[in-house]
Amino acid sequence: MNGTEKVVKHLEMTQTVINRLGRNSFLSKSWSMTILIAAMVLIAKENLQNQYFVLSLFLPIAGFWILDGYFLWQERLFRYVYDDIRQQTDTDFKMDLGNHKGKLKSSWISAIFSVTLIIFYLIEALFVGAIAYFF
Repeated sequence: MNGTEKVVKHLEMTQTVINRLGRNSFLSKSWSMTILIAAMVLIAKENLQNQYFVLSLFLPIAGFWILDGYFLWQERLFRYVYDDIRQQTDTDFKMDLGNHKGKLKSSWISAIFSVTLIIFYLIEALFVGAIAYFF
């Protein structure tokens, strides 16, 4: 296997990791919505129209938001790794994330407060807040 073939294989491996992180992010959003909708169905059917129960729904929203931010953070770091690998002529198959932690948008906090995550989870939180307000 020559250097170019190694680089292509390394790029494929890195892209697989990026795809998996993107899938995890999607599943995090799916589970967040599923739990929120299931809780709303319980509120409508059962005698759980308690304001504290509704307010407790902010915990899974916050948890999934932080988890989704982690997946986005890792995905961004692996995209930097992918870009480094792309410029190589031969590779040792390392995926060192530490070299990229000081780059633009490469912190967990910046991922948590990215525009897409803020919009998605803020809509969920506003929805729960509106339900809590009416109860």
